[in-house]
Amino acid sequence: MHATIRRYEGVDVTRVNDVVGKVNDTLVPKLRELPGFTGYFLIEGSSGVLSSLGLFETSEQADQSTTLVSKWITDEKFDSAMPNPPKITSGTVVAHSDRVLAVA
Repeated sequence: MHATIRRYEGVDVTRVNDVVGKVNDTLVPKLRELPGFTGYFLIEGSSGVLSSLGLFETSEQADQSTTLVSKWITDEKFDSAMPNPPKITSGTVVAHSDRVLAVA
């Protein structure tokens, strides 16, 4: 399994709800269609930080998701709400737990 973490800093806090709504409505369905998709999580931090965790079977599939997300940000016109490129950490998952908690 391969994981990609994207950390977006400087997110316009007045638009976070818009971003989150569109992630659920339009981004997640597109990610689910990608080969090797295993999971996606969006985390709202403090002070204009959003982080995401994407899980795929291979690094190539995870790379496809990075391309898709970049295009999605542009297509949804969130360039101004998320003005800084994400800091990306990507690699092989070397330990995990199968228990997933329900999202509130």
